[in-house]
Amino acid sequence: MTVTAAGRLRAADVRVEDLAALVDTVTDPARVPHAAAVDRGVPVYEAATLRAADPEAVRAELASALADGPGVVAVAGAVERTAVDRVTRAFDALVAEQRRTGAGAGDHFAAPGANDRVWNALEKLAVRDPDAFVDYYGSEVLALVAHAWLGPGYQVTSQVNVVHPGGAAQVPHRDYHLGFLPLTTAERYPAHVHALSPALTVQAVIAHGDMPVESGPTMLLPHSQRYPHGYLIGDRPEFRELFAARHVQLPLRSGDAVFLNPALLHAAGHNRSVDVRRTANLLQVSSAFGRAMEAVDRARVCVAIHPALRARRGAPGLANAVAAAAEGYSFPTNLDRDPPVGGLAPPTQADLVHAALAEDWDTDRLCAALAGHADRRRTA
Repeated sequence: MTVTAAGRLRAADVRVEDLAALVDTVTDPARVPHAAAVDRGVPVYEAATLRAADPEAVRAELASALADGPGVVAVAGAVERTAVDRVTRAFDALVAEQRRTGAGAGDHFAAPGANDRVWNALEKLAVRDPDAFVDYYGSEVLALVAHAWLGPGYQVTSQVNVVHPGGAAQVPHRDYHLGFLPLTTAERYPAHVHALSPALTVQAVIAHGDMPVESGPTMLLPHSQRYPHGYLIGDRPEFRELFAARHVQLPLRSGDAVFLNPALLHAAGHNRSVDVRRTANLLQVSSAFGRAMEAVDRARVCVAIHPALRARRGAPGLANAVAAAAEGYSFPTNLDRDPPVGGLAPPTQADLVHAALAEDWDTDRLCAALAGHADRRRTA
């Protein structure tokens, strides 16, 4: 697990033996005293216990478990069953509406038909059933874990995933941010950013319906979040084999939740059941600090400087000027209208400016492309 003198992690340095040594770690029950049990290396809490305990002590315990413990915790009864049932009905209606209108576009892990994905389910639920939204997101457990990992001021997003019987498993992966980037791009970020990325979000899987193991609940590799090179393993077969041999799965009841460090290697499982539509609400809770200090109309900046960029085509430093002007990251966006086709992330504003330079667009064409890009990112 070498960090080079330049402060970079290199894909050439990844070794499955290093990850295996971390995965061999046994989760110590003494480090999770509020947990009701440790099941296959995962601390399992009861919601009532968490609500009754000292919040400072619980937050410290959860943060430690997610950071340098197993990287994942489960909470039985995280959301009240009546609230889950009402929200499930709203999700079912949204899925039916998507099917009826042909709006379902699939996602970066499965084609339409293999599963049903509702992007931006948070906003859609709020508009469809505000009372259900308030009861559901009023969960003390969700707030407790989010605060434990991120502190106050966090932002919640939600995507519903329904995997039908026979739905295939995902490949093992890490999540947002660096986990959504191609390996060659992730390698360009310095080592300290690899360490920072997991601290910016916490993931949650909330069961909407019982999930026996045969239905394919999330496959988890406890302690894998501590592998520094984990964003650089790509599609290497030896890592897939380790994951296949060592992952664990927990059966869930409706309203249970699994919370994970986004650097934990995980994957949705194969739904081998004959009659379970495995429905999960996937929460991504983001740090308040992942935003710039000033609001900038970057499309306006790009249009303003395009004639100067165009006049200097081929000159050194243009890529640097584009990086200062344009939005160089794909997210946040409206994944219904701006889907990640051919990868995990859709094109960026900077990609459009570079295309305009490469193909010598006039400014009107760039204006139209930027307007279309902005329109696709709107949610309503």
